[in-house]
Amino acid sequence: MLVDKPEGPTSHDIVQRVRRAYGTRTVGHTGTLDPFATGLLVVLLGRATRLARFVEAQPKRYVAVARLGVTTETDDATGPVTATHDVAALEETAVRNALLAFRGEGRQRPPVYSAKRVQGERSYDLARRGAAVELAEVAVTVHDVELLSWRNPELRFRVTVSAGTYVRALARDLGHRLGVGAHLSALRREAIGSVTVDRALTVDALDRPPPLLPPLAVLSDMPRAALDATDLEAVGHGRAVALPPDVVAGRSADSGGEVALVYDGRLVAVATVRGGSLQPTVVLEPA
Repeated sequence: MLVDKPEGPTSHDIVQRVRRAYGTRTVGHTGTLDPFATGLLVVLLGRATRLARFVEAQPKRYVAVARLGVTTETDDATGPVTATHDVAALEETAVRNALLAFRGEGRQRPPVYSAKRVQGERSYDLARRGAAVELAEVAVTVHDVELLSWRNPELRFRVTVSAGTYVRALARDLGHRLGVGAHLSALRREAIGSVTVDRALTVDALDRPPPLLPPLAVLSDMPRAALDATDLEAVGHGRAVALPPDVVAGRSADSGGEVALVYDGRLVAVATVRGGSLQPTVVLEPA
């Protein structure tokens, strides 16, 4: 299910509502959205919850608003202000150049108020208790970024990032790069991979549970291999099958990469390429 999360509820709140609507506990989401954020939340039910790691690994696209000149404890508008700076002299060219400089591979320090674990505890739990938290930098990729508008002291921008990238931290680091500090004041997720928010349902639609999408809908960016009846039985028992010479839509699968295994138009399993074979790692239709 694709849900357009409104501002206010947590991602877990949406999961709880889906559980009540469909009468099942086996529900999970892929990619947390903070309560103040809106946009696409992919919710998986039943055996499809096994696909979470594949969905989460896809690039995510956002439209964000950063407020320059004000830093906060949480790197967003929900936290106490920690410092203010004069931004009257900032010009659009400097803001645009600083923003575009994030494009490509880089390093990012996650926000202290994040779900990262430190010695078994969530970073935000430690921060709320006043403990000193120093998170290690992680590798991230900004696939694309563009300035949509600039009206001092706020800029609106669209950004596509790798899994694990915090747009809050991107806003924070932009302020640091410009020497005035910043925080994220608004965030909307537009897409995860090729799945877009314009296909998503409002939360109110859950009052009358709508039909669910097939699991293959959230793996549209993954190479596919069609199975025959013999392959289907083998995959159902977790056995490897031969890697077809052609993969759907001309997309090849590198060694170690994942391939969606499809039979009669439905997703049966996800496999890893090993030499000339496909070894199932997640099976949705056991034999």
